Parts: sequence; C-alpha cells; structure tokens
Amino acid sequence: MKKKTTRLVQEGEYVAEVEVELETTDDPWSPYLTIVDAEKLDKACLALRSGDLQAAKRYGGVFQLMPISG
Repeated sequence: MKKKTTRLVQEGEYVAEVEVELETTDDPWSPYLTIVDAEKLDKACLALRSGDLQAAKRYGGVFQLMPISG
C-alpha cells in the first residue's frame, strides 16, 4: 500500500516541504521511502545547504524560518 505524505527538510534558516510516497508492507521496517523519494529529499537538502533556493523549489515549497523572540 502507498500513501502520499509530506516531509520537511531543514538546512539553516530554510525548510523545504517535499511530497513523498510511503510504501507500507508486512516488513518490520515498513513504512519506507522509495529510492526516488529518498533522492528527492537528499537533493532538496543539498540545494538548501548550498543556498540554491530555485533548485530547492523544484522539489516543493521553500520557507524561511524566522525567530519570534530574541
């Protein structure tokens, strides 16, 4: 069984919201990501780390975190 969900990837002050698909099986490690979705998360993370927000936006929404108190 497959279920779409969202995972957040944070690097510094930025967060990418990436849609992935979790696969549920009888395996004790279940649910798990497909290789393709795991690579999407890695690529979004690397793009945020390098400051390339345009590349990170290819994988989902990108947000900037701001502190609400000093």
